[in-house]
Amino acid sequence: MTLEAWAELDEDEPGELVDGWLVEEEVASHPHEVVVSWLIRTLGNWMEPRRGIVLGSEHKLAVAPARGRKPDVTMYPPGTRLGRGSLSRKPPVLVVEVLSPRPRDVRRDREEKPVDYAQLGIRNYWLVDPEARLFEMYRLDSEGSYTLALSAPAGQVSVPGCEGLVLDLDALWARVEELGEDDDPEEDEAAESGET
Repeated sequence: MTLEAWAELDEDEPGELVDGWLVEEEVASHPHEVVVSWLIRTLGNWMEPRRGIVLGSEHKLAVAPARGRKPDVTMYPPGTRLGRGSLSRKPPVLVVEVLSPRPRDVRRDREEKPVDYAQLGIRNYWLVDPEARLFEMYRLDSEGSYTLALSAPAGQVSVPGCEGLVLDLDALWARVEELGEDDDPEEDEAAESGET
């Protein structure tokens, strides 16, 4: 499959393009989606007056001639013109991946995707692990590899190079905590009937 064919797939067709083949994406959990939506809101609010672009997990990014990725969050600097298509070949300033608990998904986000993103020249790569409550910020070094610039489990994180952008990790983890534990059928019934 070509990048162009992948870009034209129906939006309900999941998967990333790896060496010309459509590869299954991870299955997102509720904590994963809470983190993604929180990041999109936080980055979007910071970027809006600057006229940059923040996109979600359906954004298709060409990282090589036969490889396409769909980062959980992508941020482009002010002045970026992506056009109206569904595929971008322009390197964003930041991509974020939210880790899922399955080992193969962790390997993909920690080992495979950083190589692709570095080859495209994306300067910033963030990993967020909702299970471990850990935020990691990587910067592209002069040798074309990502180096850990910051690792934080909690607190307020001021993002270097992004004046005024502060990530309140305590607020993020509190939102994840509000999800509760795995589904409890009795609790679900009480919520549906309006009981507390």
